Amino acid sequence: MALKLTRRQFIASGSAMAALGLPRANAQDHIALRARVADVQLLPKEYDQTRIWGYDGMAPGPEIRVAQGGRVQRRLVNELPDPTSTHWHGIRIDNAMDGVSGLTQAAVKPGESFDYDFVVPDAGTYWYHAHNRSFEQVARGLQGALIVEEPDAIDIDREEVLVLDDWLVDPESLQIADTFGATGDLSHGGRIGNLVTTNGTYGLAKSAKRHERLRLRLISASNARVFQLGLDGLEGWVVAMDGMPLAQPRPVNGPFLLAPAQRLDLIVDVTAEVGSAGHIVNQGREASFSQVVFNVTDGGTRARRGTPTALPPNDHAMPELASARHLELLMEGGAMGRLGGAMMDGKMSSIDELVAAGNFWAFNGAVGGMDGPALADLSLGETVRLKITNETVFPHAMHLHGVHFHEIEPDGSLGALRDTTLLDRGDVREIAFVADNPGKWLLHCHMLSHAASGMMTRVDVT
Repeated sequence: MALKLTRRQFIASGSAMAALGLPRANAQDHIALRARVADVQLLPKEYDQTRIWGYDGMAPGPEIRVAQGGRVQRRLVNELPDPTSTHWHGIRIDNAMDGVSGLTQAAVKPGESFDYDFVVPDAGTYWYHAHNRSFEQVARGLQGALIVEEPDAIDIDREEVLVLDDWLVDPESLQIADTFGATGDLSHGGRIGNLVTTNGTYGLAKSAKRHERLRLRLISASNARVFQLGLDGLEGWVVAMDGMPLAQPRPVNGPFLLAPAQRLDLIVDVTAEVGSAGHIVNQGREASFSQVVFNVTDGGTRARRGTPTALPPNDHAMPELASARHLELLMEGGAMGRLGGAMMDGKMSSIDELVAAGNFWAFNGAVGGMDGPALADLSLGETVRLKITNETVFPHAMHLHGVHFHEIEPDGSLGALRDTTLLDRGDVREIAFVADNPGKWLLHCHMLSHAASGMMTRVDVT
């Protein structure tokens, strides 16, 4: 629900470099990325500033842009009161650079730093975010866009990177509500905010020309909100999902969803008349409103160009379904669920014991964690076909680190490549991927409160 505008209601290591085939970096090669506390104008300008945690004191953090095959070198400097780490979401990366505290690295303590150094193999729209106590640190603002550019320019007039987020703001203090880890969030739909922003701005407005062709890179940085979006005064096509191009652009003919951590690349033509506006419409449960408005100030000089051509594909191993290893993941628990107990810390525990430990969800009869047994031990190059069943009454956005996977269509064919797939209540979905990246790779719900309360496992590729 959007806020009303009244005060009371408004509220690196050497071994990793060797694995990558990269030369050892000098300290001065790394650009500092400072995680720190800052006050920003999150609410409209007539309201006080809001204290956030942001990379370089911003939310979203500084946009990182690099050419395909290029190298990212960032020194995370922790100026926060808590330990942190940074995950490079959607990048097929060396495991030591994946940024998962407790699995691929130790959390960076306050006052300390960590050097990230990796090559980006795939062009597309990606992002980076905190991966220690993510349910709190991402909700406080620790996220930003990572854009990997194609080698050749595509036929657009310009592009916009749009990071969609929601914030839970206390209506009295106008500060981020300090309710992290609340039982209701852990056991229900997750932490849903009451202030929706784009690029850290409520009611973001841009200018555009009639018939201008734009590439819109949409990124969801929300903790749990599933954005239902639409276009008005814009004709659009989906050209990539989670960074990976579609074989053919898909026309936007109605509402479309953007779950936590997912990205969509759209190419849109501005069809609204001069003096009016085009909109990305947020079709909320209670009311629809403009997520982003494009005010049409004058006419473009070029005629409309019709359906865009597909983006160049990223090189990607194709699963061999006939020889695939079959795995299953059953999601249980949560409020109104039927979970009576599950394995926890190596022993069977009752639901009361699970709840007392802050666990409300289970994967395959066990509450998740990074220290327990893996979902599977995979051989390098093995094809996996994973069946995921959502027996809970809430949606879940399942994210697999280190690889992209195909969603398998009902007819058994390979669908779009993704790194995060949304399963509504009762959904059953199969995904397929090639385990071509060695390491310990997290598999978890990106409703971040769910990951913190049981929905976390991993696959080991050796």
